Amino acid sequence: MAASLALASAVCLKAAGDEIDAATKAKIAVFDKGPSSIDVSAYPVAAKANYNTFRSTCSLCHTLARPINCDFVLPDEWSRYVKRMMFKPSSNITPEKAKKIYQFLVYDTTVRKKDLLDKALAAATPEDKAAAQSKIDEVKAVFEAK
Repeated sequence: MAASLALASAVCLKAAGDEIDAATKAKIAVFDKGPSSIDVSAYPVAAKANYNTFRSTCSLCHTLARPINCDFVLPDEWSRYVKRMMFKPSSNITPEKAKKIYQFLVYDTTVRKKDLLDKALAAATPEDKAAAQSKIDEVKAVFEAK
């Protein structure tokens, strides 16, 4: 979790143009070189709409490959990441957009990064696991209801 927080901070610094250490730059470079889009054709209609919000908003400041390929999998990691991006001066991320982006990223994690998510949940304390699962279930319910 601490590594993810450090990376989230570094990604934000990178987006702001501030200096970051060489190891973090290397990790970001790896994420940036990965796939820059997601096949959402099998996702629920609302998730597809949220993907479009994610794609059009987040690509204004950095590659989409960065969040797509990063190792964030827990809802709290995505929440912190989206909030940090939201408060960047030129992000234009409204609270409504932030919610859609967060929901998409949490849902997408349950599909594309399921193995990483399962591993993170297995390593979490029972309380943290229950809290994360509750947030995941909440997001899934949003997409199943539409």
